[in-house]
Amino acid sequence: MNKRTFLTTLLAVALAATAGAADLLDTVKQRGTLKIALEGTYPPFNFKNGKGELDGFDVEIGRALAQKLGLKPEFITSEWSGILAGLQAGKYDVIVNQVSATDKRREIFDFTQPYTLSSAQLIVRKDEKRQFKSLADLKGKKLGVGQGSNYADLAKGVEGVEVKTYPSAAEYLQDLALGRVDAALNDSLLVPYLVKQAKLPLKGGAGVGSVEGSAIPYLKGNPRFGAALDKALADIKADGTFRKISIKYFERDVSRPLGAS
Repeated sequence: MNKRTFLTTLLAVALAATAGAADLLDTVKQRGTLKIALEGTYPPFNFKNGKGELDGFDVEIGRALAQKLGLKPEFITSEWSGILAGLQAGKYDVIVNQVSATDKRREIFDFTQPYTLSSAQLIVRKDEKRQFKSLADLKGKKLGVGQGSNYADLAKGVEGVEVKTYPSAAEYLQDLALGRVDAALNDSLLVPYLVKQAKLPLKGGAGVGSVEGSAIPYLKGNPRFGAALDKALADIKADGTFRKISIKYFERDVSRPLGAS
């Protein structure tokens, strides 16, 4: 076999192997279901309702995406500590559970385009007259945050802010309502839920810090599946489905940054 014939044969084998490689899109279409992993204990994103059924923002988004793909959603619950390992092991097709697409995770998984955007957000009393537009505005003031949270680290990095840490959001929201702290800090996606659940005279304040996105991870080597997922996401945004679900849980479109029109 001469060199040219050998190279031609090698290329033909490579192309045949590529053509024969099964994309996850073929698998889910043949199966008829989209296996979606989530925690099931992370309200308002996913939780069990009064009937013991899975409910929440990510659950409804998962259902809408499956419908656009012509599939039935099959939800699989997993603790956060093992959810990414389960995806890597092929126990499910995707995770719809507010997963950040970090560089380290991108080494193992591919991701859709971000479907939610969030930042740190202040919480203040409803009758607050002072203007807190940034953490710097809280110099000389007291700020309540969750113990060991990213927001505690963020707040402690601002000189002059007295940071008070609490075991739970319920405790610092109670202190905020009583005037023991001047503001509190949490994720902008969680603030509407926390304020609603607290049933205290509080409201969401200014967004502070950088904007970060969450996306849907899936196993590498499935480009057609990834393209179909991105198209399904684009479709539910275009037809208003995403916005309707988003407003139901967050009172705004969370595919856009806090404060965007």
